[in-house]
Amino acid sequence: MTTPTALPSQRPHLAAAVEDRFYAAAGWLLHRLGWRPRMEAFTGYGSPDRVRVLARVLLSPQRPGDDDRTARRAARRGFRHFLTVPAPRYRVQVQVGAGTDVVTTDRAGYVDVEVRPPEPLRAGWQEITLTGIDDRGRCVTTAPLLVVDDRTRFGVVSDIDDTTMVTAVPRPLLAAWNTFVRHAGSRRAVEGMPELYQALAAAHPDAPFLYLSTGAWNTAATLRSFLGRHGYPTGPLLLTDWGPTLTGWFRSGQAHKNASLDLLMARFPHVRWLLVGDDGQHDAQVYARAVDRWPGRVEAVAIRRLTPGQQVLAGNVPAPERAGDDVDLVSRRPVPTVEGRDGHELATRLAEIPGVLAP
Repeated sequence: MTTPTALPSQRPHLAAAVEDRFYAAAGWLLHRLGWRPRMEAFTGYGSPDRVRVLARVLLSPQRPGDDDRTARRAARRGFRHFLTVPAPRYRVQVQVGAGTDVVTTDRAGYVDVEVRPPEPLRAGWQEITLTGIDDRGRCVTTAPLLVVDDRTRFGVVSDIDDTTMVTAVPRPLLAAWNTFVRHAGSRRAVEGMPELYQALAAAHPDAPFLYLSTGAWNTAATLRSFLGRHGYPTGPLLLTDWGPTLTGWFRSGQAHKNASLDLLMARFPHVRWLLVGDDGQHDAQVYARAVDRWPGRVEAVAIRRLTPGQQVLAGNVPAPERAGDDVDLVSRRPVPTVEGRDGHELATRLAEIPGVLAP
């Protein structure tokens, strides 16, 4: 059985209607030129009896003998990830465990559904199969699936930009440069953060790590490559679809993070979460809301504090009387909250909280 998730990609705004017409015309032309659907699957997650499946179907030129181009796609310059045409309303067969379901991509070519397998899945890493069964062309791929054990009590939700990766996303000009021009391999990890996450994984071997960002799904391959290259624990990405939404030209990053956290809290009522972010993109506000909305479900909050110079570049004008206001939103709540300039400082302070860096 499949059901839509709480984060659909339906986009009936006027701008979306224009975009849909463009994609329809481009899709018709590319199909005539021999392009066919290609499935890009993302890491799914869930519990033994219900999982979230994420994927996207795009049109791609057919190149015999070059079926697996994932590594090359991840390494190319940023802007090329956005030169894509989706395959909307494309039928996909999803196989999870012993069960199969048929779903249809949305207007942007996304599959985002919850699947209830006929039998409970074994906890840990599994694999699902997605097969395109549409007349426009067949394609098949597999995707990793993280099944969280019902006995798991600790998990980590982490921001990506300027928390795990030095990308300067809040800074308009550098954000465009990092996103659209630079190669993936040139991005640097925030000092000490990989070591911190490895220590968390060692202390909690069954802990799920989920990476929550306002970045676009188009960059998923690049982000997976970065996280793996720098030794971050493997985990699902929770990204968003840039562009028109239900009500406007662009979707709200805060709304995306709020909805994603709500979904995780509802899905895993037995898990207490460590929330990690930075003070450059309202992470503290998002996490404060989660603490209020889900009492007893947040183990601790860790915020990487940007320097005054980074705050200015991020578009925030620091004032002495307002310094630290965002972080104070969380620290005033009954949840341990730590700050630090990098992973080393955060690790030192998290070590003082029972149950975080020690089981």
